[in-house]
Amino acid sequence: MSLTEHLLRPLLRTSAGRPVITHYDDADGSRIELSVATLANWAAKTANWLVEEFDVEPGDEVAVALPAHWQTAGVLLGAWWCGAHVVSDPAEAVVAFVGPDADGSAARSTAIVALDPLGRGLTTTPDDAFDYLTEARTCGDEFSPLFPVDGDTPALLGTTVDDLLRLARERAAALGVGDGDRVLSTREWTLPDGVVDALLAPIAVGAHVVQVTNPDPARTQAHRDAERVTVDLS
Repeated sequence: MSLTEHLLRPLLRTSAGRPVITHYDDADGSRIELSVATLANWAAKTANWLVEEFDVEPGDEVAVALPAHWQTAGVLLGAWWCGAHVVSDPAEAVVAFVGPDADGSAARSTAIVALDPLGRGLTTTPDDAFDYLTEARTCGDEFSPLFPVDGDTPALLGTTVDDLLRLARERAAALGVGDGDRVLSTREWTLPDGVVDALLAPIAVGAHVVQVTNPDPARTQAHRDAERVTVDLS
């Protein structure tokens, strides 16, 4: 079973409508809230696009060089759903996901993630790249893997699915995060530590991620109060 199925399947069964990620970007003042069902929808669209456009199979490398953002969560969970091995080096990856201002020239194929707060795609797309949001949006809302994803499939920088899930749960315990917690984080989703601590660990134990990108210290307490934060990873 893929990492994404391990993470989302229990939540979809019991609480599909509840929020799982709330993303603030203090630079533009945006706030976007994703339910479990909406996050699963974006992950499914991403997985379908990776399989249909790039023939991604379990173990194939997909590079992700993106900031902490709700769209990054969709990219990561979609990649893991189809069994991709998430890496940081684009050189050998089937496709590399980069932000709108990043240089993706080192990759065989580049998917530009617009990081628009409302999920809009790029206004113009380079001839040698894909507009991830526009492309993935047209893909199916549900994903059925073509190939089984075994527990020993590499998932993140060589760490297997089973080991990554175990690590996420261990980190949640170490950070004091449990079921029902509301976890505020201003951490970058670096690979692997930032993604494990600030994204995977909370979701793995049924917590709600409140991620603040480009944090403004003057607004942090207001975010804590508004989101009824119980655990602070800032």
